[in-house]
Amino acid sequence: MTRPRPIRVLIVDDSALVRRILTDALVNEPDLEVVGTAADPYIARDKLLELKPDVMTLDIEMPRMDGLTFLRKVMRYQPMPVVIISSLGQAGCQAALAALDAGAVEVLAKPSGPLSVGDLAVTLANKLRAASHVKRFHQSSAPPPVAAEEAHFSNHIIAIGASTGGTEAIATVLRQFPRNAPPVLVSQHLPASFSRAFAERLNSICAMEVKEAEDNDEIRPGRALVAPGDLHMVMRSLTRISLSNGPRVCYQRPSVDVMFASVAKTVGSQSLGVLLTGMGADGAAGLLRMREAGAMTIAQDEATSVVFGMPAEAIRMGAAKAVLGLPQIASDVLRRLRIDAPGHAGKGSSDRAATHRPELVPQH
Repeated sequence: MTRPRPIRVLIVDDSALVRRILTDALVNEPDLEVVGTAADPYIARDKLLELKPDVMTLDIEMPRMDGLTFLRKVMRYQPMPVVIISSLGQAGCQAALAALDAGAVEVLAKPSGPLSVGDLAVTLANKLRAASHVKRFHQSSAPPPVAAEEAHFSNHIIAIGASTGGTEAIATVLRQFPRNAPPVLVSQHLPASFSRAFAERLNSICAMEVKEAEDNDEIRPGRALVAPGDLHMVMRSLTRISLSNGPRVCYQRPSVDVMFASVAKTVGSQSLGVLLTGMGADGAAGLLRMREAGAMTIAQDEATSVVFGMPAEAIRMGAAKAVLGLPQIASDVLRRLRIDAPGHAGKGSSDRAATHRPELVPQH
């Protein structure tokens, strides 16, 4: 049996030490091959043409041309999967998020020295594998969608989970929620240093308040809480969340499974779960627990997912009651939870209105 060709990786960073650390981190991964390195975007441009890598790692701060400018040129002329490896400072975090908006599919914190190789190896390898599966690229230039008009909503909790490609998918959903939308809990796989910048970016473009969650934060209408990187977020009670550094689940912390399971246990049928793009299986088992507890559950479809791994696993397990394209998810959620007036359920507040929708997954 012929062994599959390794995923070809090009490493772009102005630091020779970082280039060596990243190369060493992948040396024992048989399915990944570092085919070249580059100290700046001009060298990288030539090596892209010469070596034809499957995926590229890219630093943001480099001489002669910054990484963000180079990324935009790559996405315009030679779209390919790019993993951003950036510094931990606030400016680096903001630039990394801008890179995700420009088409990069993953972001990692830059290693601090040779001793960090052990911690980096598994994470970097998994990010590169995930990136190599990406077939759809984008350049985000459209203005944010206008948030829906305020309405009366049922007393539900909305739980959203995502990984690869999720930062833009989550933004697409939350930007369409009105200022008084039901409470939202979000778990997105991001490094610890980037989750606050991600929440702040969402807060600047959304009608809702969006903040990085703190332990014992209040769950309330009009607020979305984003799990901090490297901490699990759980629903502790009807009005409070808790954070913990418990064991990783599906290799992740925060884990979507952990969050979904806590929502299922705490509010059951008074919740709605959404599993968006991402590689792996995190969130699928938790979404199934939500469905079994009576919650409405939605998975993003393959056509609009950057990576269809997590939603596909949820669909395979029968965890998703509905499978929807990303542009339809926010309006579908709001339709289901909207009520005509306080105390009177509207026709969109139950599953009956969706009985004949073609995107519904057959009941199991």
